[in-house]
Amino acid sequence: MVHPALHTAFCDLVGVDYPIVQTGMGWVASAKLTSATSNAGGLGIIASATMDFEQLREVLAETRDRTQKPFGVNLRSDAPDVFERADLMMKQGVGVASFALAPNEKLLKTLKDAGLVCIPSIGAARHAEKVAAWGADAVIVQGAEAGGHTGAVATSVLLPQVVDAVDIPVIGAGGFFDGRGLLAALSYGAVGIAMGTRFLLTRDSPVPDAVKQLYLATPVTGTVVSTQIDGMPNRVLRTPFIEKLERTTALTSLLRAGQNALRFRSLLGSSWLDYLREGLAMKRSGGLTWSQMVMAANAPMLFKASMVDGNVESGVMAGGQVSGLIDELPSCEELIAGIVAQASEILEGFESPPG
Repeated sequence: MVHPALHTAFCDLVGVDYPIVQTGMGWVASAKLTSATSNAGGLGIIASATMDFEQLREVLAETRDRTQKPFGVNLRSDAPDVFERADLMMKQGVGVASFALAPNEKLLKTLKDAGLVCIPSIGAARHAEKVAAWGADAVIVQGAEAGGHTGAVATSVLLPQVVDAVDIPVIGAGGFFDGRGLLAALSYGAVGIAMGTRFLLTRDSPVPDAVKQLYLATPVTGTVVSTQIDGMPNRVLRTPFIEKLERTTALTSLLRAGQNALRFRSLLGSSWLDYLREGLAMKRSGGLTWSQMVMAANAPMLFKASMVDGNVESGVMAGGQVSGLIDELPSCEELIAGIVAQASEILEGFESPPG
């Protein structure tokens, strides 16, 4: 029996059964994973940042074939063709837009005016206030425990701060993996949780098994925040390759980054002009230097090496600290059902008289 307290404002906002979000992880959030999450009652989000336009079109069609439930698409707001992607999403009836980088006001309003629910991810209260003023429908608040790009403030501190700062629904991310975490987030005033690492470690995830096994073997102290991947703080699994990256000089890092950036541009079929436009957009939106911009374009190939190619020796694996608490690979259906059942049982225990 699902406790009624688990049907939150988020469920009504996006039309899902449970307040659980699978984040748009590059190379990971495929049609299969996204649809499996949505079919299980959560909100699956496709990662479009590592897809070209035609790949996105194909993945949207495949996802629609796999589920009739709501799902979302994660956009890179600095992509040269972001408004074409937004138009495709509108035509395909996508219900939710999330963003790999903070959206600009024009993009957010374009999507919102078309009826999409816009949910930016933020890492500070001031960022939440900014996107709320633009009309964001909700925000995902990501604390320092999370995998991938992360800040320095723990979720347990950041989440209540943002809840108090804005009057739109807030979803917690970073450190969540079970029903206890869901209730913790709700007790802070959030309307749900978003998880990346936990969904990566499911049977529906396309990540190669050798990589999943490395995650399962990682202790809670087995992640590190590195700036050697794309110039920004990135929480990843601590591996010999990451330790080698941490020891490299700035010049060596930049040369390696430049080579991988060109490989990624080639993979997506991007021209030099597209690359320059994207770099300028990244500089404007993120305040990046040119060297940081080159490193940011390098990152997708490092993640692809592990997430797609299964290379655990020279790939990079984004992972939250909860990696050390996960020891099984359920299906998305089993995962979400287990979270909801555990949370409901705890809530029912609170309501039962002692004795």
